[in-house]
Parts: sequence; structure tokens; C-alpha cells
Amino acid sequence: MQSIIKPPAGFSFGLKEVWQYRELFYFFTWRDIKVKYKQAYLGVFWALLQPLGMMVIFTFLFSKTWKIDTGIIQYPIFVLAGLICWNLFSSSVSHAAESMIQHAGIINKIYFPRIIIPGSSVLVALFDFMMGFIVFIIFCLIYKQPVHWPSVWCFPAGIIIVLIAAFGAGTFLSALNVKYRDFRYTIGFFLQVMFFASQVIYPLQSIQQSWLKYILAINPVNAAIELFRSAFAGGYADTTTVYIGIASAFLLLLIGIYYFRKTEAYFADIV
Repeated sequence: MQSIIKPPAGFSFGLKEVWQYRELFYFFTWRDIKVKYKQAYLGVFWALLQPLGMMVIFTFLFSKTWKIDTGIIQYPIFVLAGLICWNLFSSSVSHAAESMIQHAGIINKIYFPRIIIPGSSVLVALFDFMMGFIVFIIFCLIYKQPVHWPSVWCFPAGIIIVLIAAFGAGTFLSALNVKYRDFRYTIGFFLQVMFFASQVIYPLQSIQQSWLKYILAINPVNAAIELFRSAFAGGYADTTTVYIGIASAFLLLLIGIYYFRKTEAYFADIV
């Protein structure tokens, strides 16, 4: 009995097919997590050292030399909240962008929805984020940073925005990286620019130029961080930043999936 695999007649997100291969989705994700930490002596603590180290550096530099008004949020908590959201985005995008090249062997051998590969990379980054989030809560207790409990939904809302934007950017870059191999060298620079365009170490409210705020609001990470931090401020957030960032995140998602689905038929021939 032969099975004939045909591409969809039109554009499709392929959610039904991904659901059929959900066990493979789980396999890729769990395998990558085990491989990442198998030979690491400190294990998941490596995922915590970077944001904690950066928090210490930024707190020492900016809270002492450059007075930044962060409102009711203490600066170490302010920075750590931004860093764990940023690291989720950065890790998701960087690993998803390289994922298709790294899985070239299996792509050439069997058929499965290719979008599972960058998707599993995002889930691996989410696992690291959850470890960091636990430490974040511990630091909130240490610094006695009050949380507005009716606004605790802002935490998952911010995370969801990061995941949507990261998956969109990751799928787009992974497909682009298959065809243009030298494009991988620009990803690090792209993420560096995105970092300084994100309100990790400063609030967007500190920027005086309104036109610059609108430009920075296009960065979806700013909307995610704005929502994430608003759990400490009773759910109050800059709605302009949030709305523009959400629109940007979904636009990234649509562009990324569209380009990926349009080019995935040629992956096996190129990689």
C-alpha cells in the first residue's frame, strides 16, 4: 500500500498535521533538552547564570551611576523581569534559526511537518525560561517586591506575546537560513540590535521623543515586557506600546509561517 503525500492546494498553517505528529513534537523537544544539559555539570543552572549575572552588572552600573526611574519596581527586579523575557525571545529565535540546518540528516530521510523543528526549539527555550521564572519569583520574595495578585495574569500574557513573536521570527529565519547559509552570521547582530531596542535596562517612559517610542514599540518584546512588569503595577501598562507590539508579534507570526510553508517543499533538496 502506497501513501502519496501532496502539498496543500493553498496556504495552510498545518495545525491538523502538526497535531497528528504531536508525539514527534514531544520527542524533538525532550531530546534537545536532554542533549543540552546531559554533559553540563551544573545542568539547568547554566540557564540561570546569564540573567543573574547580567542583573548584577546592570544593577551595579545603572542604579549607582545613572538614576533610572522604575516606579514602584525595584531596579534589580525591573532588570531581571526584562532579562528573562528577552532571553526567552533571543534563545528561541537563535536556536530556531539554526534548527533546520542541524536536522538536515533527518529531513532528507523521512517526512514529517517541518515546522515541528523550529517549534521544538521554542519549547526548549521555554523550558529554560520556566527555570528562570522560578528564580525570578524567589528574588521578588528576597527584595519584598509586592505583586498585585488580581493582575498576575500579566505574567502569562507577556510570555505568550514573546512566544508568538519568537516563533514567527524563528520560522522565518530558519527557512531563510536554509537557502542563504551566510545569513546565519547576521542573526547575532540582529539580536544585539533588538536587545538595545528592548526596554530591558530602561523603561520606554524614560524616552522623551514620542516618535522614537512609537518606533521602539514595533519591537514585540517591549509589549511583552510592559505586560510582564505590569503585574507589579496593578495591571497598569502603556496601552499604545502593548497594542503596537501585539500587532507586530502576530504580523511576524503570519510572515514567518507563510514563508516557511511556501519554501519547505525544497528543504530536502537544499539542506
